[in-house]
Amino acid sequence: MHDFCFTIPYGLILVCGGIIGYFKKGSLASLGGGFGTGFLLILAGYLSLQAFHKRKNSCFAWILETVCAVVLAWVMGQRYMQTSKIMPAGVVAGISVVMTGFYLYKIASGGNHFPSKAE
Repeated sequence: MHDFCFTIPYGLILVCGGIIGYFKKGSLASLGGGFGTGFLLILAGYLSLQAFHKRKNSCFAWILETVCAVVLAWVMGQRYMQTSKIMPAGVVAGISVVMTGFYLYKIASGGNHFPSKAE
């Protein structure tokens, strides 16, 4: 599975969560954190998709994806440990841990693999 197939939906979930958090609680931290990291992940997914169309891998996208996932896992994991609230801290931390593992696997396996050209 290609990284952009999971990165773009992951980013969209974070953007939506940030917007919902802002409108429900008036939290600028939710808006900035969710929208900001979600936007960065969507951008990274888009860059990876564009590189895939050129039959290349984007190292910048891998790094950006991995850093965002690690930071979210750490920050939201800390928030979950302090508050014990599953939503949103526990869910975002859990998804971010899974995505971090996925990104590290993609990096270790050499990135996106390209189908051979049909002749």
